[in-house]
Amino acid sequence: MNICLFTPEEIGKPLALKDERGEHLIKILHKKAGDTFTAGIVGGQSGTACISGITEEGIFFDFKAEGDGKPLYPLKMIIGFPRPIQLKRLLRDVAALGVSEVHLTGTELGEKSYMQSTLLEKGNAYKMLFDGTVQAGGTHIPQIFLHQRLEECLSAVKGDVLLALDNVRPAKSLGQAMKESCGRGGIAGGVVAAIGSERGWTDRERDLFCQKNYTLCGMGCRIMRTETAATVAATIILNEMGYLK
Repeated sequence: MNICLFTPEEIGKPLALKDERGEHLIKILHKKAGDTFTAGIVGGQSGTACISGITEEGIFFDFKAEGDGKPLYPLKMIIGFPRPIQLKRLLRDVAALGVSEVHLTGTELGEKSYMQSTLLEKGNAYKMLFDGTVQAGGTHIPQIFLHQRLEECLSAVKGDVLLALDNVRPAKSLGQAMKESCGRGGIAGGVVAAIGSERGWTDRERDLFCQKNYTLCGMGCRIMRTETAATVAATIILNEMGYLK
C-alpha cells in the first residue's frame, strides 16, 4: 500500500483498527502516534497524514494536502472481455499504469459466459482498479464501462489516435504507429487502444475497425494473453507519449 486513500467523508474521522487500511498501518508499517504516512482523497488531492492518537475507537489522524494527485494519462483501452481471473490482474495493472478509461466489450470470438461474471456487479472490478491506483501511489481511479458489442463500444469511445492490436493483419507495428502519430502532433484528444479477447478479432471486426479509422497494429509474432497484451501495449503507448521518461 503505497498510499492510503480516503473518501472525503472519511477525512477527520478515526480509521477503524479492523479496517484493511488500519491493519496495514499498525501491523505492517508499525505506525504509532506521531508518525506520518502518505495519504490522499479518492479522485482528489494527495498529501501527508499525521497520526495524533490510536485508541480502541480507531486511528486519529490529521491530513495535509500537498498536491492534486498523480493525473491519469489520456489513454483509453478497449478490452475484449477476458476470463474473470485475467480481468482482475489486467484492471490492477492498467490502473497502476495510469490509463484513464477501460471499456470492456463483448466480441464475436469471446466467451459469452465471461460477461455474466459478478466481477462488475459486486464492485470487485472497482476494487482491482482501486488496488492498482494505490500501488501507483495515485488518487485518481480509472473509469470502467461495459459494452455488449464492439459496434456499440466503438461508437462510444473517442480519441485522436485510434489503434487496434492485431497479429493477423497488422498494417504496422504499434511502436511505429505511435511514433508517426506523435510526430504529427495529433494526440491532443488522446489515444484509444483496442485489445481483443482470447481468440482475437474476426475479419468482420477487423473491417469494422478500419471503417472507424483504426490502424491495425502488431507487437511482434508472439501471441500474448489479453492481460499481457494490454499491459505491454499501454507501456509502449505511454512511453512514446513521453509519460514514462
